[in-house]
Amino acid sequence: FTDAITKDWGGKPFVDLLHGWKYALKHYPIFDTRNGGYTTDELYFWDHDFGGLPWSKKAKETGEKFNPSQHVDKWSTPQLIVHGGKDYRLAETEGLAAFNALQQRGVPSRLVLFPDENHWVLKPANSYKWHYEVFRWFDQFVGEDAA
Repeated sequence: FTDAITKDWGGKPFVDLLHGWKYALKHYPIFDTRNGGYTTDELYFWDHDFGGLPWSKKAKETGEKFNPSQHVDKWSTPQLIVHGGKDYRLAETEGLAAFNALQQRGVPSRLVLFPDENHWVLKPANSYKWHYEVFRWFDQFVGEDAA
């Protein structure tokens, strides 16, 4: 399955994300892909999914082609950004940057930070808070309370 999407981040995975947006209004977590290959703890990721090491021509082209920061001027979908302070796959500043861009554009957005979590929210109390925030978001934008 994962090999089917290799070097195609704007193709099949993007289509999947669009379908996800329509159903659950999810956000794309990476704000600026240019530094991703240098800041993640998953060293294989960049080589496998972007087509080379971060400095290679192919990886640079793939990263730039699908770089969300290049499309901020088109952002209009409400986004809930959840980020863990101990996320070594995606630097906390990426979530903050996306949230700030959304706020500057006037797009409905909410930032929920878990300083003691990583890429996944795993602690029971934090899981409760995560579920509360996600379901509240769904109610506001896709549920019965949606305008």
